[in-house]
Amino acid sequence: MAKIVFALNQSLDGFVDHDHPAFQPDPVLFRHFIDDVRGLSGILYGCRMYETMRVWDGFEWDAPEREYAAAWQSKPKWVVSRTLKSVGPNASLIEGDLAAAIRGLKAQHEGEIEVAGPELAHSLTELGLVDEYRLYLHPVVLGHGKPFFAGPRPPLRLVASDRIGENVIRLTYVPA
Repeated sequence: MAKIVFALNQSLDGFVDHDHPAFQPDPVLFRHFIDDVRGLSGILYGCRMYETMRVWDGFEWDAPEREYAAAWQSKPKWVVSRTLKSVGPNASLIEGDLAAAIRGLKAQHEGEIEVAGPELAHSLTELGLVDEYRLYLHPVVLGHGKPFFAGPRPPLRLVASDRIGENVIRLTYVPA
């Protein structure tokens, strides 16, 4: 059975903003993300985050970016959306009963399915479907933006902390 993992970059004050220059990974963190994506069973997106990540379907990339793009393109992607009518290569739309669809994905796959996007992660948290939270803390205070946690969450228990690259700490939590 697959494990659902919510993993995302975050500022010290709890916000996500992938356009902010402070979230640009150093070479060590970027290598970590390449290896992370390679190890996934698939990726689960809300429509906004999926549209942001679709950049990896196109362009001619330089060496490390090409590695990431190849890893990302090779993974199945599931997109939860009420508005999108179609998705790109190796992606499927999830419509209807979210809980049943995610339970089905968990039952059909092994390994980890990563959730990208705070709002989708919040919905899955409310349904009791997120098995692990990975916060990649960057040394910046944004003061605004979309919060990592889009709403209340159950109590969490810290299970790991790792320094990745020069400036990022990954905190790994599970529901308590």
